[in-house]
Amino acid sequence: MGLFATDKKQITLIYNSETSIGKQTYAYTINSKKEIRSIDTSKTKITGTQWTEIAEKLDVEIQDLVDKKHPNFKNLYSEDISLETHDWLKILEENPQLVQPSILIKKEEFYLLKNPTDYLKHMESDSAGVSRNPEK
Repeated sequence: MGLFATDKKQITLIYNSETSIGKQTYAYTINSKKEIRSIDTSKTKITGTQWTEIAEKLDVEIQDLVDKKHPNFKNLYSEDISLETHDWLKILEENPQLVQPSILIKKEEFYLLKNPTDYLKHMESDSAGVSRNPEK
């Protein structure tokens, strides 16, 4: 079992409430009929072990979770910086504003949400095959 509990009736959103994309994505989730567990990276520290699990579930490298286009990253590092995995983890732990916009955990699946409407794409599959007309 991973560090992030997964439940068919619950979704987990990892986001940063200090970004406009994070705020908008969170707004989409509160309209869901599922139970929501939200983790705001501006208020809750995610450990290196948790970031490692997230990267593995997303099938990406740790460095791919860092927003290298963020102004704060550009002020601290060059875009072509080469770091070891533990260094990227340290960046994520110490600079939550540099995390890619949002991460959705739905059932056993993890999704990187680059914009708020990505959330809708992943939630539409819950209603696939369900008639929009209640009389049918």
